[in-house]
Amino acid sequence: MNILKKLYNWVLSWAESKWSVPALFTLAFMESSFFPIPPDVLMIAMALSKPEKSLWYATVSTIGSVLGALFGYVIGFWFWAAVGDYFFLYIPGFTHELFDQVTKLYQDNSSFIVFTSAFTPIPYKVFTITAGVSHVALLPFVIASILGRGGRFYLVGLLFKFFGPKVKVFIDKYLNLLTILLVVIYVLAFYLIPKLVGAK
Repeated sequence: MNILKKLYNWVLSWAESKWSVPALFTLAFMESSFFPIPPDVLMIAMALSKPEKSLWYATVSTIGSVLGALFGYVIGFWFWAAVGDYFFLYIPGFTHELFDQVTKLYQDNSSFIVFTSAFTPIPYKVFTITAGVSHVALLPFVIASILGRGGRFYLVGLLFKFFGPKVKVFIDKYLNLLTILLVVIYVLAFYLIPKLVGAK
């Protein structure tokens, strides 16, 4: 936990740097495959300082995160046998149990699983690497990653764009809950409701 706190503070230290945008891109890229601190931390700090650039920060985060997801996919597809032990030993939240659960989930609906993990606080890196290990179809994986990651980052960006720094308190308290709620609404709208209507 002490290491994670130091990493968290180190990430925040980039917010006022002239290299903050490249740092945000790099963080978003790394977090999708192996880094434990999410890019939201740095993006929110940057948007807090310059809310008028919040949508640009969301774009940078989305591009970096999707490219990082592809890197995670490559790790799983080509190198898992060689590097798998590293992730289980050193990446927080990357456990054998979660890895096995995600592998089973991909057998049913890979696109929805990728979208959900990209949009919500679920550890995205576990899903990107497992997608490669499971040989999930690449195009749906990329599309779901763009929609999920973009949806999450642009939600934050729009909140700062229209409401300014005062929205930070709301984001700190309710962002994770809000993203989970939106996924539930998505499931109801596109999966359960059509089935219920068809059953009548």
